Amino acid sequence: MWKATLAILTLMAQPVLSAEFQTLQGHGGPVKAVDMNSHIAVTASFDNALGLWTLDDGAPRWLEGHEAAVNTVLLINGNRAASGGDDFAVRLWDLRTGTSALFEGHQGKVIDLAVDKENDVLASASWDGTVRLWDMLGGTDVGVLTGHRGNVNAVEFAEDGQTLLTAASDGTIRRWSATDMAETAVLARHGFGINTLTLDEDAGWLAYGALDGGTRVLDLETGETLADLTADRRPILAMSQSPDGQLLAVGDGEGYIMVVNTETWSIVRDFRAAVRGPIWALSFDAASERIFAAGIEDTVYGWPLEGAGDAPKIGTAERSFLKNPAEMSNGERQFARKCSICHNLTADGPRRAGPSLYGVFGREAGTLEGYRYSDALLAADFQWSEDTVDKLFDLGPDHYTPGSKMPMQRITDPADRADLIAYLKTQTQGSAQ
Repeated sequence: MWKATLAILTLMAQPVLSAEFQTLQGHGGPVKAVDMNSHIAVTASFDNALGLWTLDDGAPRWLEGHEAAVNTVLLINGNRAASGGDDFAVRLWDLRTGTSALFEGHQGKVIDLAVDKENDVLASASWDGTVRLWDMLGGTDVGVLTGHRGNVNAVEFAEDGQTLLTAASDGTIRRWSATDMAETAVLARHGFGINTLTLDEDAGWLAYGALDGGTRVLDLETGETLADLTADRRPILAMSQSPDGQLLAVGDGEGYIMVVNTETWSIVRDFRAAVRGPIWALSFDAASERIFAAGIEDTVYGWPLEGAGDAPKIGTAERSFLKNPAEMSNGERQFARKCSICHNLTADGPRRAGPSLYGVFGREAGTLEGYRYSDALLAADFQWSEDTVDKLFDLGPDHYTPGSKMPMQRITDPADRADLIAYLKTQTQGSAQ
């Protein structure tokens, strides 16, 4: 069931330039992926959640189930979506109820998904070096593809449902048989890791983007290069083909989006979409008239293709972890570096991956109402105090609260820990909750 906190539905789309420009606001961390159809969008975020948005008003519902950052999301139809995250999990969502089925088996973060709708099979690419195939009806693992020497970053199903293409940090694109889980060909060998794949079988091409900025289009039959779209920007992090097939968008680590005509392979738009940071997420709307993108900010931006370069840019909002360290005390610097991306200091702050720290001193671990804690924190038997916060960062969460959602990190200098604790005590005043 949807949480009572869906009062956040008042977070609406913000028309800035015209009725066509839209933002999707409400996530509590950088947005890693977006997918959409003519009515809804789904987004995946560092805040451990998916956002389900109605595009007519930009209102979100939150889909919660992942135990860590969500890296990828895929709309299967109007009622189902799949997601994968840093918790090594794949989840299949019923968008009508907000519930999900958990698919377990990966030993590394899940970074990309593809679906064979005809046979109800889902493929997941992971940094454990494998691709797993899942029977979506039965919820079972039906096969594993192994052979890449490194993280698998992208996966695509061919139209026959019996062939898959994968790309990895070993710099190769490989073709596989889904029936016997065997590699059948190496389609490309790039000198650097390949991050993205886009396949158009009807037009006979495959596009990829790589760590060194390499952006190429290959003929599916011959493997010959149809177009080299490489610009002096790296790495390539996102790709999206428009629903009408006529456009390919490419997002990079320097904040640019390049839009290319897929008939002539000429550049029709090339604009800076983010003032700082990467483009992690890209998706065209159903009409192929707008491009939606996201990066280091908590907001998804949707620009009309005409005049996109003049629209507001990602990264204009102030983020504490991006502030000038020279302008902060040492305690604030430690908070900005170690805590701010996951935690608020106030009782009424925006969504974050972790619980609010307001009133944290004197609070029993795992007891803040409304936050979905890990089993490890729910079972913890201690209060947050100067001593326990000091131990948390001295030993690291993986040792002090093993099994919790807190990332593995330490503050080894006792003076830095003391400064962080002093800063927290001044910023989180409030009764224990």
